[in-house]
Amino acid sequence: MKSFSLIQIKVENNIAYVTLKNPPVNALNARMLEELNQCIDGLAEHPSIRATVLTGDGAFFVAGADIKELMSLFEQEEEAKKAAQRGQSLFTKIEKSEKPIIAAINGACLGGGLELAMSCHIRLTAHKAKIGLPETNLGLIPGYGGTQRLARLTNTAKALELILTGQLIDGREAERIGLVNHSVEESQLLAKAAETAELIAQKSRLSVKAAMQSVLTGAALPLQEGQILEAEQFAGLFASKDVQEGVTAFIEKRTPAFKDR
Repeated sequence: MKSFSLIQIKVENNIAYVTLKNPPVNALNARMLEELNQCIDGLAEHPSIRATVLTGDGAFFVAGADIKELMSLFEQEEEAKKAAQRGQSLFTKIEKSEKPIIAAINGACLGGGLELAMSCHIRLTAHKAKIGLPETNLGLIPGYGGTQRLARLTNTAKALELILTGQLIDGREAERIGLVNHSVEESQLLAKAAETAELIAQKSRLSVKAAMQSVLTGAALPLQEGQILEAEQFAGLFASKDVQEGVTAFIEKRTPAFKDR
C-alpha cells in the first residue's frame, strides 16, 4: 500500500486499519480528501484486503471541513459547487466499494466527518462521541451528501431536526435512531470493529460482493426490481466453487475454506 502523510494504514489478517491523522481535529481539508481518495483506490486494488476499519486519531474522528478553506469560497459560488461535488464523488466511491468499510467513530464526528461515516457500510461509535451536522450554525448546509444520507438512514423528520437545529447527539442516541449500528464504550470500540471485520473477512468474497450489490443497488430500486436483482445475484453464486464448499462444509459440520472462485 502507498504511504500517506495524513493517513496511517496497517494491514492485519486481510483487514486494513485506516487511521485519519490530521491534528488537531482531523479536519477534512483538500489534502486529506485527496489522500483518502487515493487510499480508497489502493484498498480496492489490494488483492488480500477483504474489509477496512476506518477511524480517527486522538479525540476526533473528523471534526468537519477546514474552516480556512471554506473562507476561500466566499462569493465563489461555482468553486463552492465544485468543492461539494468533489466531496460527494469521493463519498459515493466509498459507498460503492465492493469491500466493506466499517467506520469506528472514536470521538467528535461532525459535518463532513459524519458525511464520511454515513458513506461507510457499517458504523460503530463510542458512547461519548459527539455526532451531528452543525453546518447551519455557520449559515451553511451539509454539502458532501449529508442531507441525503441522513434522511435515508434515519427518516426525513429526524434529518430535518438535526440539520436545522445543528444540535449534536451522543453515540447512544445515534444508535437509537438507526444512524449507527452499535454504540459501545470507547475502550471496546476498535475491538468491536475488528471483530465485525474479521467475521466478514471469513466469508467468500463472491458472496460478500453479491450481498453488497443486492442491498446497496436494490435500496434505490422499487421492491420488484430489487428482488429481480437479488435473484440474479443469488443464481450467479451457484456457478462458483465457493457455494459448493460452503454447503458441503455445513453438511460435514466443518469450517468452510473459501477460495473466492
